[in-house]
Amino acid sequence: MSTHTGMGTGAATAGRTKGSSGGDSGHDGRGSRGGRSGGRLGGGGTTSPGRLRALARAELTLLIRTKSVIVTAVLVPLALPFSIRPALDEVDLKAQGLTIGPVLLTSAIGFSFLFAVYTSLVTVFAARREELVLKRLRTGELKDAEILAGTALPALCTGLAQSVLVAVGCTVLLDLPAPPAPHLAVLGLLTGLVLSTALAALTASLSRTVESAQVTALPLVFVSMLGSGMTVPLEVLPEKVSAVCELLPLSPAIRLVRGGWTGELSGYETLESVAVAGFWIVLALWAVRRWFRWDPRR
Repeated sequence: MSTHTGMGTGAATAGRTKGSSGGDSGHDGRGSRGGRSGGRLGGGGTTSPGRLRALARAELTLLIRTKSVIVTAVLVPLALPFSIRPALDEVDLKAQGLTIGPVLLTSAIGFSFLFAVYTSLVTVFAARREELVLKRLRTGELKDAEILAGTALPALCTGLAQSVLVAVGCTVLLDLPAPPAPHLAVLGLLTGLVLSTALAALTASLSRTVESAQVTALPLVFVSMLGSGMTVPLEVLPEKVSAVCELLPLSPAIRLVRGGWTGELSGYETLESVAVAGFWIVLALWAVRRWFRWDPRR
């Protein structure tokens, strides 16, 4: 049996109530309503934060054991911004009121959204589903939202830690001043993390296997890298192209983060970015609730 399955068995056991044997008999993996509702009403003796910690701890253990995931989630987002530096040197950023520091910083944070959170979680969700981990977890007292949140928590913490590290590093190495609008940077960071997680769950539901999940994630990765202001700032694009790119899922998060460091995002532009981000988050969460697959796609 693979380490994925072994980890899932331990997490599922930690998430069950001691007396929920009747809840394991459901045909669809959810268990009986009585088994799940007993846990929700507090009959199992465990709390929601405790269940989340147990599941997140198991996921973190597996993440540390998987070298390929560590490289993709940790090293790639930190290395990619340096690869686009030569291209940015050819762009007249000053004409658009930009400097290299905020552009590189927001690019690095955007790459964290894509690789530390989105692509890694697409693979994780698909793997847990295909190895029946999610199905076993649903037979315990864990709620559906807790299963998804606990599974995603290590990746979210990785993305958050990377973003903080990048912010500190750029501030020191590129002599960046403190952000004049830190609330916008924080809002953009949280928006990007939440949306990346929801999009990962939705993408995983469209992937038949773990291997195909890596391919299924590529369209959003390429579109976001090219059109959400990560590789090329939207300000240097033609006006009509920029207006379309601003409607892409991760564009509002990147815009808010960059606005936090430049302080040049107007009130109207802030509200516009928040509205677009809110639309995508609500749509993604609704789609996950409607179409997320808990059983293997065979």
